Amino acid sequence: MNRLTRIFFATFVTVSAAAICRADTPPVAAAPAVAAPAANTAGPKISFETPIYDFGKVKSGEPVKYTFVFTNSGTELLMVSNVQPSCGCTTAGEWSRQVEPGKTGTIAIQFNSANYSGPVTKTITVTSNDKEQPAVTLQIKGTIWKPIDMNPQFAVLNVSAESESASTSVHIVNNMDDPITLSDIESSNPAFTATLKTNQPGKDFDLMIKIVPPKDAPSAQSQISLKTSSTNVPTINVTAWANVQPIIAISPPQISLPAPPLPNKQTVSIMIQNNGTNNITLSEPTVAAAKGVEAQVAESQPGKPFTVTVTFPQGFELPQNGPVELTVKSTHPRYPVIKVPIAQLPHTTITPIAHPTIVPVVPAPPTPGAAAPAPATTSAARPPTQ
Repeated sequence: MNRLTRIFFATFVTVSAAAICRADTPPVAAAPAVAAPAANTAGPKISFETPIYDFGKVKSGEPVKYTFVFTNSGTELLMVSNVQPSCGCTTAGEWSRQVEPGKTGTIAIQFNSANYSGPVTKTITVTSNDKEQPAVTLQIKGTIWKPIDMNPQFAVLNVSAESESASTSVHIVNNMDDPITLSDIESSNPAFTATLKTNQPGKDFDLMIKIVPPKDAPSAQSQISLKTSSTNVPTINVTAWANVQPIIAISPPQISLPAPPLPNKQTVSIMIQNNGTNNITLSEPTVAAAKGVEAQVAESQPGKPFTVTVTFPQGFELPQNGPVELTVKSTHPRYPVIKVPIAQLPHTTITPIAHPTIVPVVPAPPTPGAAAPAPATTSAARPPTQ
């Protein structure tokens, strides 16, 4: 075997051995030997069995109670710092504040269904040290059932004091199987009257509420009651509220000035709104008892909104001989003169801060022929006696 043949044979043997080795030995993975933990298990992790609780259908007034269960599926201690319901009708009881990895915790929730009707949804926010989801929103939902339902719950009327009357209605539905009758309507305020309209005998009604608005009161309220033939709900009560819009509205209702004397000239604007049916005219704004005060009236829309500008001079001080007010003449028959009182803060007395005064001590001149006085020393500075 010549030299070239020996080299070829040695190379063939080496390559074949390497191929055999690779075929018998499993390949080594390039990935790390230890897999990293999943992202959802590192640190504290809060996991709820169900974040939504559907309580189905309950009767209005019955409390809804439920306990949410959660698990710390992380690797560190889970700390629940707060449980915050969305409104006052939902409250949180005791909850598990610290939960070890792999353990479970609970959150007790109670919902007050009174004053609710129909579908309802409430939320609760849970705050913890879970870095991925520090705030989790839970939900309770369902339907509130009333034997007798009223819509709206409160009858509200917005009416002008100049109107002869105003009315609204409340829809009453009987959700029970047996039909009912309604009777004996009573109102606690004689300004409110109510009549009943039957849409479907025993099942569906409309309560028609009417008010004759008071001329001077800004609002009025009444409790309207009806008797029913149901032993479950023997009486129905409806609260009626009337917001009476004044014919002449003034804002602000009083002019307030700083303590006298005014350091600078001051201008105040008063808005006067005519809410009546007919347009009016305002004129001759005056502050009669005060000198140097100027007043002007401007109309931004014919007969309705007005702006009265009052300018008080520098050094102004209200006279002490009686009340002072801005007067404006009006063409409204019920309000021929509109008056706006003027008030000023009392005098303020500022007591100056007394600063300490340091008076230098000048030593007396020495007496001729006398020995110079020895410097004063403290007892601790004297040398010890020998």
